Amino acid sequence: MTGRPPKGRTWGRRGITPTVRVSGRGRGRLSVAGLLCYRPGLPARLCYRLRRHTGRKGGRRSLGERDYIRLLDGAHHLLKAPLIVVWDRLSTHISKAMQTLVAERDWLTVVLLPGYAPDLNPVEGMWAHIKRSLANLAARTLGELETLLRRRLKTLQYRHRVLGGFLAGTGLTLDRPDRP
Repeated sequence: MTGRPPKGRTWGRRGITPTVRVSGRGRGRLSVAGLLCYRPGLPARLCYRLRRHTGRKGGRRSLGERDYIRLLDGAHHLLKAPLIVVWDRLSTHISKAMQTLVAERDWLTVVLLPGYAPDLNPVEGMWAHIKRSLANLAARTLGELETLLRRRLKTLQYRHRVLGGFLAGTGLTLDRPDRP
């Protein structure tokens, strides 16, 4: 996410289009990765990592393998259970470095989604929900955007039915094929 807000609809006087001016030139950006954790009979859980990038030359502008593996380690520590992660085919998710990091963790199983299948990824629904809630909000600084985003994610963590709805929106179920 950058300082430029996503576009959304709003109310305004007839004939006068409301506009919000933003510079969009702020140095830096935010990267967010999230895990929606589902277990039959238990409420859905949300784990996330947010990282601020300052925009310095030579600095990474996105999350790397180490960031994703820290997220998985944190989720494993929080849930105290083995994880089966269903990932899209983001280049960082399928890199050789990530394959090595995953192989070091016997409690972690990774399953990849088909090539382009955002409709099967419940996290995509969650990001759409978050972005809709941020539409037409103009943060003046990257810190203000970070605070707002953390607040929205924290609120969403306690809305277990909404988190469960993201899985329901994909049409996928938690049934195991080895059970009747």
